[in-house]
This record gives sequence, structure tokens and C-alpha cells, in this order.
Amino acid sequence: MASSVLSRAFLAHRFLQSSSTHFHKPKFFTSILSKRSFHSFSFFFFFYYFNWVFYVDFCFWGRELDWSVYCSMTTSAVASQASFSMQSLQTNEPVVSVDWLHANLREPNVKVLDASWYMPDEQRNPVQEYQVAHIPGALFFDVDGISDRISNLPHMLPSEGAFAAAVSALGIDNKDGLVVYDGKGIFSAARVWWMFRVFGHDRIWVLDGGLPRWRASGFDVESSASSDAIFKASAASEAIEKVYQGQHVGPVTFETRFQPHLVWTLEQVKENVEEKTYQHVDARSKARFDGAAPEPRKGIRSGHVPGSRCIPFAQMLDGSQTLLPADELKKRFEQEGITLDKPVITSCGTGVTACILALGLHRLGKTDVPVYDGSWTEWGAKADTPVESSEA
Repeated sequence: MASSVLSRAFLAHRFLQSSSTHFHKPKFFTSILSKRSFHSFSFFFFFYYFNWVFYVDFCFWGRELDWSVYCSMTTSAVASQASFSMQSLQTNEPVVSVDWLHANLREPNVKVLDASWYMPDEQRNPVQEYQVAHIPGALFFDVDGISDRISNLPHMLPSEGAFAAAVSALGIDNKDGLVVYDGKGIFSAARVWWMFRVFGHDRIWVLDGGLPRWRASGFDVESSASSDAIFKASAASEAIEKVYQGQHVGPVTFETRFQPHLVWTLEQVKENVEEKTYQHVDARSKARFDGAAPEPRKGIRSGHVPGSRCIPFAQMLDGSQTLLPADELKKRFEQEGITLDKPVITSCGTGVTACILALGLHRLGKTDVPVYDGSWTEWGAKADTPVESSEA
């Protein structure tokens, strides 16, 4: 009987090795105690999982281990560890470390998005950079592509139906936990974090420090995109086009729950200029906010929304482009006269870096901060919107 048990133990070991996508460095040890009228033995499983070690002891009295029972218990253990891994992330903390992602990268319910986007004058192509190097298994989320096709403003929020169709084409489900990153550290990834939250998906986190931090930590990257990843990115763009053209798109598996309190329109900002209910914080540079530097887009006036304050988005980050600790973030806002006891609205140039301010405020417990989607590109282009300037 002992030889039979030993044989099955080796089979179990091989089974765990073949299931390595569910575990990080699994180790399997067996011990056969003795060959008596009753047999007891223990299987020890050590799972290095989210910096925890789990010990599971299965003891069977007076009978051999049934293989189907073993498989059932192993499957349950896998599911419980996956559940623990995702539950350990709290939605009140908006970022995850590269170490956490590295340990959980093969989790079936964790999907990674490369949401790199750059200003036009940077002359960087995010798609090409994704194909050269990205986090293994990451999908490409096109900030410009997954956007409103009707508006003449850059990368405005798409409709609910368009977003659901695009995200479904990427293979993302509501049950998935998403980690989004970009090629600068924390930049455009915050925009996609906000977008998913606007459409009701809170299980999303920004990778603290992004791809630069990942690579600096010595973690591997993929040097070419798989055909599947390219196909999905193309399918997402096509799905957006079809929705805005009134064509059928399917199947749509991602369900949206629009959160209107997280996104503001031009009219809402106008009302707030008069009512001053919300503290308005602008993420642009101080020079652009003051009107001392011209706007990068033609036809846009210089200056800022009356009554708004300036906290450049870079002040949310440290030298390694990771989000500052809560106490440091609080100081940044307090220095500009922004109190956490009152509501806050954020804006920037085109609604991208305003989301970094929202990310910082989220860490401080303000999880309901709206972003003015059109931001200064919309406000500064209007002839009837009031503009203040700090320039004499």
C-alpha cells in the first residue's frame, strides 16, 4: 500500500508542476510514516503567495488517499488562494507595487493593461514601445482609440455602450482585477484607472512607478506582442467605431454602471465658478496656469478657470515616479489652500493628468473626486468662458 501511495504522491507532484501558472514557485513534500494496520500520512504544500506561506495538512485514517479527492482538494486550495490574493487588495488604495504584481502576474483573475500615452511634442509612439517591451501578458489599452468619436476634443470619455464593447473585445470581464501601467511611471495610467471607475469598475489599480519601476526591479518584459494581443487591441478599436456608426457589436460581456458624479462637464464647471461649491484644482504647470507659457495646442487661450488653484501633477510623485505617502500628499494640497473637508474637482489640459490628482486624493480618502473631462482644451477654446491670468 505504501508503494501505491508513494506512486500517487509523485503523480501529485507532477500535477502541481504542470499547474505552475496558478502558483509562484510551488514546492511539494511527502512523508510516508509507517506500514501498519492503519496508515497515516501528511502532504505538505508550501505556497509562496503574496508574501505568505500556507501550510495544508491532509490526514487520512485507515485508507489510501483517493486521487479524485486529492484533485478536488487541490482545486479548492487553488481557488481559495486566488480569492485571498485579490481580496487582499483594497479599493481605497489606488496603487499596487511592482513586487505585488510580479508575485500575482499569473493569477487568472488579474489582467494587466499597458495604457501608455504621450504628449504630441514628445514624439513617442506608445504602440511601438509596447511591441518592443511590455510586462508579460499585458494588453494594450489605446487612450486615444477608446474614446468619444463624436467630440472634436482629444480622448474624451466614450459612451457606455462603446466602452463596454471595447473592453469586452479586450477580453476583460467584470470579475477581473485590473492593474494598469504606463511607460513614464504614473501618467496616462491614472486616466484609465479613472475611466474604469467612471463606468462602475472599482477593481482597478495603477502600477506604482509603472514600466520604469518594473524594469528597474529586474523583472522580465516581453519584447514582442503576441498575435492575440494585437488582435484584441485592433478589435477594441473596431468595436468603438461600430458602436458610433450604429452597427451591431457582439458579444458584449462587460457590464457598465455609469457613475456621473465622477465626471464633470463644461456647464458644471461654469456653475461652480459662480457657486464655489467645489474647490477646483488644476494639474497643469504653474507657467501654463499663470498664462506665462503658451498652450501646446493652437487656438487655446492661456490662463485658468477663475477661482481654481494650481497643483502640478508632478507634485503627487516622488523622484522614482511613484505616488507619495499620504502625509506628503496632504501637505501638497494644504500648501495650496485645499482642505480635505470640502469637495474637490480636478482638471488639466486634456483630462489626463487631472486623474493623477484624483489618484492622490483617493489615497487621502477622497474617493468621489470628479474630473473635468474637457479640461482646459475645452474651456480655453470657448469665447464665452471667463479666464483669469496671473500675468500682469
